[in-house]
Amino acid sequence: MTKRILSGMQPTSQLHLGNYLGALKNWVKLQEEPDAHCLYMVADLHAVTVPYEKKDLAAATREIAAAFIAAGINPEKSHIFVQSSVPGHSQLMWMLATMAQMGKLERMTQFKDKAGKNAERAGLGLFAYPVLMAADILVYRATHVPVGEDQKQHLELSRELASTFNTRYGADFFPQPEPVITGPAPRVMSLRDGTQKMSKSAESDMTRINLTDDADTIAKKIKKAKTDADPLPEKLDDLTGRPEALNLVTIYAALAEKSREDVLKSFKGQQFSAFKPALVDLAVDKLGPITARMKDLMSDQAQIDKILAKGNEKANDEAGPVIREAMKIMGFFPG
Repeated sequence: MTKRILSGMQPTSQLHLGNYLGALKNWVKLQEEPDAHCLYMVADLHAVTVPYEKKDLAAATREIAAAFIAAGINPEKSHIFVQSSVPGHSQLMWMLATMAQMGKLERMTQFKDKAGKNAERAGLGLFAYPVLMAADILVYRATHVPVGEDQKQHLELSRELASTFNTRYGADFFPQPEPVITGPAPRVMSLRDGTQKMSKSAESDMTRINLTDDADTIAKKIKKAKTDADPLPEKLDDLTGRPEALNLVTIYAALAEKSREDVLKSFKGQQFSAFKPALVDLAVDKLGPITARMKDLMSDQAQIDKILAKGNEKANDEAGPVIREAMKIMGFFPG
């Protein structure tokens, strides 16, 4: 049975090391599975549910696509496309919205977090974000979705809406998508505060390693990363209460594809004055080719646009028949 895998990222700003280790790296592995059909989208419709810079949206869309390709996603194996270029997402979103319960949407954790105290003034797009996410998945009849902790609630709603559609219309049409379990994703934290996640929205660029950073910038950021005065221990438990130290060990382990325990065995008793240069060398070695490929892609806008146009066409070819059949099931006038 073929796995139909769908995932995406918003073109909000530069992707960073956390995005690569937590998602992109796994996406690349998924496309290599013999039974997998992968679709990876630039989620620009989701990006406009909160304030954004109109002048930056198209460029950010190209940059995210370039990051996908540079990280190893092959356009010949996987569909790389832009969400807004496939009308089926918006069409199915409206159809599913007629089945989505207001109470459940109000309880969505992400809506509460983003709307804050001004929930009554939040836009409908932000409120209905999970319904659009369900449409993103179901319009390709995806069976598997790589999701982080913050999206599990939304995936559950997608499953519920698929079930509601099938039950209401007596049709076994939409599959119930399953979360993709790829093993524990490394939790990459800020380089300046080990208690906060590495974030694109953090004010200081020194808190993160961007996928566009060159070798000198990576070295500078790691050397200035916050640590403590104690040497590295032999056991992982001994890093409890040392969030910055734990973060750098976690990053090293994820880049080297080793366990954190094995990293500590290699560096036990050493100070960060020895560990940081080793981490710099590893990070530059792993991220350097990605940065170079991104730079090459971004220097040729026509090349990215051509790749996206081809991906958009393939995505529309897959979404179109699903929309037409769903409308037929719902009883719409034949189009």
